[in-house]
Amino acid sequence: MFQERLSDIASRLEGLEIAALVASDGISVESFAAGQVVPDDLDADNLAVELLTQLKALSENRSELGLGEVSEYSVTTDRFSVMLGKVAAGYYLMFVLSGEASFGRARFELRRAPLVFEDDLL
Repeated sequence: MFQERLSDIASRLEGLEIAALVASDGISVESFAAGQVVPDDLDADNLAVELLTQLKALSENRSELGLGEVSEYSVTTDRFSVMLGKVAAGYYLMFVLSGEASFGRARFELRRAPLVFEDDLL
């Protein structure tokens, strides 16, 4: 069921390397390697843990920073853009995008994801 949903999302995102549904502890519930060749040195599980740690730190400091609740987080490097968005309580969707991917389209899919997964994660 999750694999189907991730595959469907991947079909709409050109340049997507990996789509993963992860729990709030960073453990991958399901992942989908959409890229032709996912580099061996790209560890999606460790990446999810690290990004969720950063997202949690921002969330914990949100009152001091005046940010409000953090629902989306992204990092861009010289190799990839990584996006993490809240799908449901305790679940996040992570995208690893190559340079040719549309960042705007990926953000749209992240914001749409709670509707896509709502029946499965209640």
